[in-house]
Amino acid sequence: MPADTARNVNAEPSDSVRAIERIFALQKKAYGENPFPSYDQRVAALDKIVALIDANQDRLATAINADFGERSRYETVIAEIIITRASARHAKRHLRKWMQPRGVATPLHLMPAKSRVEPQPLGVAGIISPWNYPVQLALSPAIAALAAGNRVMIKPSELTPHTSEELAAAVAETFDETEFAVVTGGVDAGEAFAETPFDHLLFTGSTAVGTRVAMAAAKNLTPVTLELGGKSPAIIDDSADIDKAAQSIAYGKMFNAGQTCVAPDYVLAPKAKTEAVAQAIADSARALYPQIDTTTDYTSIISDRHFARLKALIDDARDRGVKIIDVGSANALHPQRKLPLTLLIDPPRDADVMKEEIFGPVLPLLSVESADDAIAQVNAGERPLALYWYGSDQDARDRVLQKTVSGGVTVNDVLWHVAQENLPFGGVGKSGVGAYHGEAGFETFSHMKPVFYQSRFAGGAMLRPPYSKNTDKALSLIRKIL
Repeated sequence: MPADTARNVNAEPSDSVRAIERIFALQKKAYGENPFPSYDQRVAALDKIVALIDANQDRLATAINADFGERSRYETVIAEIIITRASARHAKRHLRKWMQPRGVATPLHLMPAKSRVEPQPLGVAGIISPWNYPVQLALSPAIAALAAGNRVMIKPSELTPHTSEELAAAVAETFDETEFAVVTGGVDAGEAFAETPFDHLLFTGSTAVGTRVAMAAAKNLTPVTLELGGKSPAIIDDSADIDKAAQSIAYGKMFNAGQTCVAPDYVLAPKAKTEAVAQAIADSARALYPQIDTTTDYTSIISDRHFARLKALIDDARDRGVKIIDVGSANALHPQRKLPLTLLIDPPRDADVMKEEIFGPVLPLLSVESADDAIAQVNAGERPLALYWYGSDQDARDRVLQKTVSGGVTVNDVLWHVAQENLPFGGVGKSGVGAYHGEAGFETFSHMKPVFYQSRFAGGAMLRPPYSKNTDKALSLIRKIL
């Protein structure tokens, strides 16, 4: 929902907006007719997701490649196909347990009653998915919502039109639209989608747009999960193996050309080792992508506008006299929009590259005086979506984990906490609200309903009027118990 565009509420609604309204009404009606899908019905939906991925992976990969200009097929298989398929299969394996009511302790003064938390489908879930991983970040939250027994609608990004159309067609071929549907469209469709009174809305994208989505959802008191971003640090402790850390950081930063919400945004390294760290990252990047301008292993920047934004960040740093290391050929710049990894050594804090999420293969390296200095620099900014720590000193590691707040952490590597379905994935502060993946996703898209089962032997009648000395005795006993 772009900041500079306001929807004209008096204009005739587009076909996309009408489709949103029509399908939402159908799904609300279908939910009312079957508000608690059975285990078998939910498993069938998860099986359909797996079948959809298996049957359409080649056409989806081709569409993603067309949208990016060039998208590494290996990255698409890893990040879009394998991870999403694994998410559906994980949900299927654990669904029966997730659906079970959870018994909770009942205090002595309320005995012999029983208490449970019973998961219940919310109704119709809306998902606004981004362009950087246009299949995974659409289908993964849909998997959680379907497992929880909901109807699902997705509005994918208009920046990946080929993928959006293929995804919409694949879903329509596999599901009835009363259960699961994809609605494509531009700005007006995105705004209308955010304003639809879903029972839960999940958005993945920038913090700025996420704020506007939350404001639109608030008009209907629609609960939201916001998967945003921010500046995720990679901290290299004095105890770290620099070569191993550099290999990991180079991979995490260059995967999908850095267009990943949990990519390392900047590196904090001991002052005496900053140059060595920079050289090690550069060497690792050259080993990963020896010929950036010709290899199909390296992904393009999504659009000319995003490419120009990244170049402007580099130019601002260059104008400030920042030392710059380019890892790749200048021939890569056009027309494929392949931007070499660009290392910026100790840019000032007021440089543009330090004030916004980079979302591309530009990596500032900042020198720190100590581990406490690194912690202070992280805490000086907004809470990040991810944090990466490298080293062997467990006390130093635990100090960082205790003294910083981030959405998630991977120790001695990058990205992998996101692929672990048993870990919730989400941000904190301006990097996000709420979480999903695995059981956390099931609970996000469920109403975890508290139920108190009173016993026929309950003594609650003693606390009802007309009050008497027996009431005083009962209250005295309760005080002793409590």
